[in-house]
Amino acid sequence: MSSWRSSLRIFDISQVLRPGLPVWPGDTEFGFERTWRMEDGSPVNVGKMTMTTHSGTHADAPLHYSADGMDAASMELDPFIGQCLVVDARGVSGEIDVADLPHLDSVDRVLFRTWDSFPHDEWRSDWTPISSEAIEWLALQGVKLIGTDAPSVDPQDSKTMDAHKAVAKNAMRILEGLVLDGVEEGRYELIALPLKVGGGDAGLTRAILREIPDA
Repeated sequence: MSSWRSSLRIFDISQVLRPGLPVWPGDTEFGFERTWRMEDGSPVNVGKMTMTTHSGTHADAPLHYSADGMDAASMELDPFIGQCLVVDARGVSGEIDVADLPHLDSVDRVLFRTWDSFPHDEWRSDWTPISSEAIEWLALQGVKLIGTDAPSVDPQDSKTMDAHKAVAKNAMRILEGLVLDGVEEGRYELIALPLKVGGGDAGLTRAILREIPDA
């Protein structure tokens, strides 16, 4: 292993799965209970979880927004590993549009920070969505994955799902619910593998960013 890798800073950009985790209104709340307990005589502790497939940090599968789309277990992994650009979009008003996008310079993955401070303990519907025009432009630049710290690339009250449709049209992938507090704008290595859920419309994801030497 190269010596530089051990000294590079790693940013964990995943939410903590826990009771009380904010979820989309009406969706399944996160639940955890201990089913086997060492204090009750079991040789091990074992727990049980109930949750929505869109709990916390996750990757939308095409099945989520296309009736005949592939499930989480069928998604290729390449879009979720590699260099990315983190864009600070906290100053954007309304939605992220083409005019808000920086020069990419050969970037395959773009992550947007929109919150000043990630809302870990409350559901907020006033996030900054991404316009379908911006997604189309990113696709033309060769971007194959879009990430956001918001719960969705579309507004909460969207009925047309224009951003998701633009993603589907261009065979891109989506990461949602990232925690980008303390991550400066710039280039990083992204590692964000979704769980291999057969029939899943999303895959829970442990996402990290790793510094790139001389980025």
